Amino acid sequence: MVTVGYEGNDVSVEFRDDGAGLDVERIRERALALGLVAADEAIDAARAADLIFQPGFSTASEVTELSGRGIGMDVVRAEVQSLGGRIETHSTPGEGTAFRLVLPLTTAVTQVVMVRVGSLSIGIPANIIEVVRRAPAAELEQAYAAGSYLDAPLYWAGALLQSSANSAEVADKTRPVVIVRSASQRLALHVDEVLGNQEVVVKNLGPQLSSLPGLAGMSVLASGAVVLIYNPVALATVYGAQARAVMRPPSAARTAPTRAQAQSAAALQSTAVVPLVLVVDDSITVRRVTQRLLQREGYRVALAADGLQALQRLREERPVVVLSDIEMPRMDGFDLARAIRADERLADLPIIMITSRMAEKHKEHAVALGVSHYLGKPYSDEVLLGLVQRYAEMEQVAAQG
Repeated sequence: MVTVGYEGNDVSVEFRDDGAGLDVERIRERALALGLVAADEAIDAARAADLIFQPGFSTASEVTELSGRGIGMDVVRAEVQSLGGRIETHSTPGEGTAFRLVLPLTTAVTQVVMVRVGSLSIGIPANIIEVVRRAPAAELEQAYAAGSYLDAPLYWAGALLQSSANSAEVADKTRPVVIVRSASQRLALHVDEVLGNQEVVVKNLGPQLSSLPGLAGMSVLASGAVVLIYNPVALATVYGAQARAVMRPPSAARTAPTRAQAQSAAALQSTAVVPLVLVVDDSITVRRVTQRLLQREGYRVALAADGLQALQRLREERPVVVLSDIEMPRMDGFDLARAIRADERLADLPIIMITSRMAEKHKEHAVALGVSHYLGKPYSDEVLLGLVQRYAEMEQVAAQG
């Protein structure tokens, strides 16, 4: 059965069957044979649903025209994620399995939750909000000390928006905290006030605003006020480390910031630069898919079709990391890596090589040239984004130091 519907600013397509559901034990056996899980690792239904999307994974006993190659599910997930969507899998033993594809619409009426941070009001897409809580003041103070709330990293919204180091609201018994989930990441956002749910028409961002990290759209309210719509998870990806360096618990509003905190706050305002990633690949499809993936997480992206174009981009601006293919015209990835390492200005620039060449001799050659990481195609989005985030944070720390 196929079901199509709207969910705020998303369109969903669900495929449901009435079969036996996912065979968790068989999936575990296959995953163990492929080295995807440890021998003593327990596999539940959610973990099994994730494993079937791994490249090359198949429980079929023989190869046919339709199955057995392990190609299909991973391609679907990659394409859906490249469009900014997600796949949800639900399986009930003896009843069947449902695959739900959720894809964003470019411009549509959607639900946002309006929140206030000091004098600033912003919107957060309702579909990424997990729950809104009223946290007791003492509990929130403990969460600030621990750096997390309900097992999610805790941030003061003003620090992520680079507007303030802490809430200046008069002390109250409880304070609002919004739990947000986007892709595989989750965070807790402390705000001054939750203004409520509102239906708005999301306008496309112009080229000047589209590169700003975390900015998902904008809208005009009935009052005529312009409201910006943010994805806090994307904001935290870019500004999370800087926000933690300056944010203080609500009780700190009654005390003056230390000199170090004041300096960190000034640095956050004056030196915050959206990290740039250089993507080098002769396939325009690969370049665009990778660009959308990185821009969705709040990064700026420069593109090059081969090594020579990449060197030109590197002369214009230094990125935080280079993502490069190997097989390209004019100058391949190996020669590009050799040129980067020979340049005194770029010698320490991180290079992540992404290629279908997975033979050990190619990996060894890449390591000998100074390549930082070697990923095979198709790669895991989570792994790639984790590496990019690590290098972006290292660059930020170096800039502050």
